[in-house]
Amino acid sequence: MPYHIVVCGSIVPDPLQTLEPVTSPTGPALKNELMLPAVLDPWAGHALFEAANLAKQHAGSKVWFVSMGPKAKLQQVMMTIAQKVPFELVAIDGPSSGFTEASEVAAALADAIQTIPGLDKAHLLVFGGWESASRGAGVTMQMIGERLGLVDQFQGVDKLTVRADGSLEILERIEGGKHQVSTCAGTPALLGWATGNLPEPPNNPQVGMLNMRTVMPALQKAKPVKLAGEGLAFASVSLPKQRRETRIVKDMAPDDIAREIVEWIKKD
Repeated sequence: MPYHIVVCGSIVPDPLQTLEPVTSPTGPALKNELMLPAVLDPWAGHALFEAANLAKQHAGSKVWFVSMGPKAKLQQVMMTIAQKVPFELVAIDGPSSGFTEASEVAAALADAIQTIPGLDKAHLLVFGGWESASRGAGVTMQMIGERLGLVDQFQGVDKLTVRADGSLEILERIEGGKHQVSTCAGTPALLGWATGNLPEPPNNPQVGMLNMRTVMPALQKAKPVKLAGEGLAFASVSLPKQRRETRIVKDMAPDDIAREIVEWIKKD
């Protein structure tokens, strides 16, 4: 059975860069945010690679990647991601900042999904990150599912197996470092991915050239979206305070070091 898989993912600043929050006239932002190089959100990356792997196993399946961000940043990231796996981009020209309201982001993404031509909702799977490196509210995917009428939702997914009868076996993370195995009768369904089980695919220039035929037109006709942020307020934004207490001691026995560490932990 072919699947229509829609992957929702955002772009985030490269984690190797120094991120400094500032207060701008429009609200909280990152210092020199437009100058920071961007990458695909790691959780969204896992979801995209899992979607491509599933589509490869089932003939006739198709993958769409729905992403909201500044067009220039999206183009920068797509130049790299397009070489990984085949997909069709659905671009939304809007903010990619973490200082956005999850419900507004979910509404924009859900609206974009509903306008995808030829999308078969009976065979629909919506993938996305269980968390996010910028929009880590942990509720965006759930809200997208509710707006699309998807009642079968699974979060913290590490593995998806399609059974012979078409049902889905899903391995989900739960509390205490454990997993639970869930069974879904079939599509439609929404899966928020954790790390998955697949490595990052190698670059394939042929896949990149094929993807770029649709990526550039999608960026050119990206619908602009402005998030109002109504009811959202930040008292202040600042970097976490660093605390470092260093003591240099020579020739200390390992047992004494371990005992001192245990005593230090017990204080908290």
